[in-house]
Amino acid sequence: MGQDARMDALRSRHAEIDQLVETEEARPAPDDLLLARLKRQKLRLKDELATMETH
Repeated sequence: MGQDARMDALRSRHAEIDQLVETEEARPAPDDLLLARLKRQKLRLKDELATMETH
């Protein structure tokens, strides 16, 4: 997988997780542990993308 394809996949997964976070936050009783896990995954993806963009 080329770097551009990898970055596109990371961006896509980041958007998916963002949607999951929004959906969970909209629930009457959101799962705080799930939200924390999703947000950590999202941050890891963002960091990986930033690293790839600078190289």
